[in-house]
Amino acid sequence: MNKEDLKKTLTPLQYHVTQENGTERPFQNDFWNHHELGLYVDIVSGEPLFSSLDKFDSSCGWPSFAKPIKPLITKLDKSFGMFRTEVRSPQGDSHLGHLFTDGPRELGGLRYCINSASLRFIPYDQLDQEGYGDYKTWFQGKK
Repeated sequence: MNKEDLKKTLTPLQYHVTQENGTERPFQNDFWNHHELGLYVDIVSGEPLFSSLDKFDSSCGWPSFAKPIKPLITKLDKSFGMFRTEVRSPQGDSHLGHLFTDGPRELGGLRYCINSASLRFIPYDQLDQEGYGDYKTWFQGKK
């Protein structure tokens, strides 16, 4: 999808975050304190990114995940005088957020700090109708 089409389908915040490497405000976004069972997908491409089973509370104000469903693209981000690891979606090339090494050790030590504006949440009960039924097995025993 080209940039003009994306501007028509995404909210201004979603566009700013995913296409212009923006960041939403902490604690003022849809998923920072969201605990429903389901799948988080790229708002642009629909590709599955994270399972709610890998989400944890990091108290940073953004959704945090211990690991992605599949490997994501990482790039060095030197903006704002910092050295961080940017995380992007493989298919949509959407800016998602950043990767840090201060996650819970028992979950592997990583923290994928992700902007809610880059995500769409698919509740477990809607996975089939949304075309993500293959992922229901991930949640067996958790429902």
